[in-house]
Amino acid sequence: MISQKLSEARVYEIKKEAEIEIENRPVFHLTPRVGWLNDPNGFSFYDGLYHLFYQYNPYRPFWGPMHWGHSTTSDMIKWEQLPCVLAPDEEYDKKGCFSGSAIEADGKHVLVYTGVTRIKLPDGSEQERQNQCIAFGDGLNYVKHENNPVVTGDMLPENCSRIDFRDPKIWKEDDTYYLIVGSKDLNNVGQVVLCSSKNLTDWQFETILAANSTGKIGTMWECPDFFGLEDKHVLICSPQSMKADKYEFHNGHNSVYFLGDYDKENHVFIKEEPHTLDYGMDFYAPQTTLLPDGRRVMIAWMKSWDACVVPDSQDWQGMMTLPRELEIKDGRIWQKPVKEIENYRANKCHYTDKKIDCYTTFDGIKGRTLDMTVELSGEEYHDFTVEMACDDEYSTAFTYNRVAGVLEIDRTCCGVTKDVVCVRKIKIADTDRKLKLRFIMDRQSIELFINDGQQVATTAICTPLQADGISFNCDGSAVVLSLIHISEPTRLGMISY
Repeated sequence: MISQKLSEARVYEIKKEAEIEIENRPVFHLTPRVGWLNDPNGFSFYDGLYHLFYQYNPYRPFWGPMHWGHSTTSDMIKWEQLPCVLAPDEEYDKKGCFSGSAIEADGKHVLVYTGVTRIKLPDGSEQERQNQCIAFGDGLNYVKHENNPVVTGDMLPENCSRIDFRDPKIWKEDDTYYLIVGSKDLNNVGQVVLCSSKNLTDWQFETILAANSTGKIGTMWECPDFFGLEDKHVLICSPQSMKADKYEFHNGHNSVYFLGDYDKENHVFIKEEPHTLDYGMDFYAPQTTLLPDGRRVMIAWMKSWDACVVPDSQDWQGMMTLPRELEIKDGRIWQKPVKEIENYRANKCHYTDKKIDCYTTFDGIKGRTLDMTVELSGEEYHDFTVEMACDDEYSTAFTYNRVAGVLEIDRTCCGVTKDVVCVRKIKIADTDRKLKLRFIMDRQSIELFINDGQQVATTAICTPLQADGISFNCDGSAVVLSLIHISEPTRLGMISY
């Protein structure tokens, strides 16, 4: 039986007068048709489709009563938006159905999420509680477990917070289910705790799997993920309140990963040094899933809590990154767009061995939905700049300082009218090779894959779609060895149910 609140949300979702036209939304990045979207949840493969749930407020374009939105896809490029599946309609989740994950078990699609409520303390005051809940479904309709919550803060050691305990990620090893949950201790030290169960409904605390032992990796560790990749294990988390560390980390909310070795018998993870997952300005709360063909794929919220470039007049908020395939090379995670995007390539425009020594444009190189690769060579210049979504008033610039080996992203003139972060610098990891920049633009975003995904930078923009120019500039002489521009906006798009 669908709750009254959830029914009201679905009614709101399907009001045609409220739905944002596809012409005003990204073409091949998942976005809400109305309202607000944040963290990806429940990224999984079930019953022949890829499912992605997400934090969702269907009522207004800002953070509010957290539901779980739901979309599916057969290729991770073209998404179908379905009715939301969870609403804050029970006592244990009345303050929100927060982030979580999904798994298939006994033919059912199982959702694990954080239910938020408030309790009364002995002195009469109220305090928030975050606990882990479960729901079972068939890929479209889901029913909450009658004995929720199934994992509570009371299971944790006494020095662990009961208020900040959220975002479970579930998996199965042999005959046991495991989940990790983001947490912190009473001294604001971020950590990830591990729990186990034989049947999905009866859980026990196992250990604190990892913690912010140096004190440098933020406070609360949100949205943790843990998985094997090649010969290593990977822990991903999104720490809050970090300080910048030159080029590796930035102020505020970050998303980081640790490679390490995992002793499964004793549940001990020996982690290595942390690294940034994405060097851009809009990337948070990533979640991965293992595809049937063995690929480990990651998707994230393309936004920062502290830097919103979206104009107040826009009726929807939030989009996801393009799903990315992960692999380990040279002791680091490399990322590349899922290969399925290649099925949508058309209108190819290719230039080779072009010398650039001043402001330059090329016939056929323009647009706001594109996949463009620039491969650069030469040592007779200081700065090389690519400007995108540009005209006489607007631009987002990517400038490579060859001498310093630093790439700067500047969206100051992208149309933003708020006092938010507009410039970020990236130290290129490998300056001994020719610089290769792959830009994937989808109207309101630019994802940059540097040197075949050795580093990635995600940037949201709010530029009017009429600004569709692309230009190149150099203060000396550089050679573009290869410039490949591919676009095909007509075959893509979100589908409404």
